[in-house]
Amino acid sequence: MMSDIAKDRVAHSLKKRGSVSSLSSHEFRQKEPHRRTKDSLSTVSYMDEPSQHDDASRLTVQMENTYQLGPTKHFPVVAVNHILKDVLTNYLQEEEYEPELCRQMTKTISEVVKARVKDLMIPRYKLIVIVYIGQLNSQSIHIGSRCLWDPKSDTFSSYVFRNSSLFALANVYAVYFE
Repeated sequence: MMSDIAKDRVAHSLKKRGSVSSLSSHEFRQKEPHRRTKDSLSTVSYMDEPSQHDDASRLTVQMENTYQLGPTKHFPVVAVNHILKDVLTNYLQEEEYEPELCRQMTKTISEVVKARVKDLMIPRYKLIVIVYIGQLNSQSIHIGSRCLWDPKSDTFSSYVFRNSSLFALANVYAVYFE
């Protein structure tokens, strides 16, 4: 019988070679119908970069506290308003309202806006992007949102787009992460 430490060592060495065998093959004996015992051994082979996965999981970066309670660079609301206007206009200028298309467009537009705002490299802000698209058909809609935040550092940016058949509202909330 192998000890648990020996099993772990053998498994680790076999794992680096690219195959894993069942280590309990000597311990586990399966009875056949004629009362003879049979050793059970199974091997699984795979392709993996050796030791790259193991080293990455073991490395942890120890970060020091900065004790920074406020942002060094405030969120650029005007620049984000320009991004919202540009993205909504480019994606929706010629579009007609179709529920299925608009459902996909809200996802696409919110991902594009989030990527473009992240490109501004504003440190320590969490971004929340919400896009609403609806049919423009002589109706009104009221959209409200509530959050708990610090008015000194947290902010939002918003833009409304309209064409002949639809409207779109895009909000970007920037919450400072202390």
